[in-house]
Amino acid sequence: MAVLGIIVLVALYFGLTQKNPAPAVVLTDLSGKSINLNQLRGQTVLIDFWATSCPGCVQEMPKLVDLYRRNHAKGFELLAVAMNYDDAAQVRRFTADRKLPFPVVYDSSGAIAHAFGDIKLTPTSFLIAPDGRIIEQTIGDPDFAKLQQRLNKMDSST
Repeated sequence: MAVLGIIVLVALYFGLTQKNPAPAVVLTDLSGKSINLNQLRGQTVLIDFWATSCPGCVQEMPKLVDLYRRNHAKGFELLAVAMNYDDAAQVRRFTADRKLPFPVVYDSSGAIAHAFGDIKLTPTSFLIAPDGRIIEQTIGDPDFAKLQQRLNKMDSST
């Protein structure tokens, strides 16, 4: 019985500490540029699933812009993935009106959301380490102060 308990604890530990690799997806931004997530290895990447119809998503955009501007030169990439239930024309207008500086992708088929575990709720974000592992998933508004601290720590360790 004690051996079984130890096996369960070890399995639980590895399940909680060993993060999954990010899916090998190719995204196409609104300008038509292809972005292969595997080719971003070596960079810290934040994938943010959002929609123009999501008040929390709209509210977080200025914070995402600020995060991107402060960290992009240090090897940080941000990819904003608009959900397939969003209106494509509205996504384009929103992106242009706010002059979003990071790549914006319209997930018209829902394949990207599916690859990340059938994302339905927005905002949902994934922080991907330079080695390609998902190290954090957030449903709802991220804690931007903690996210910045994490990026600073990752930047100082490279």
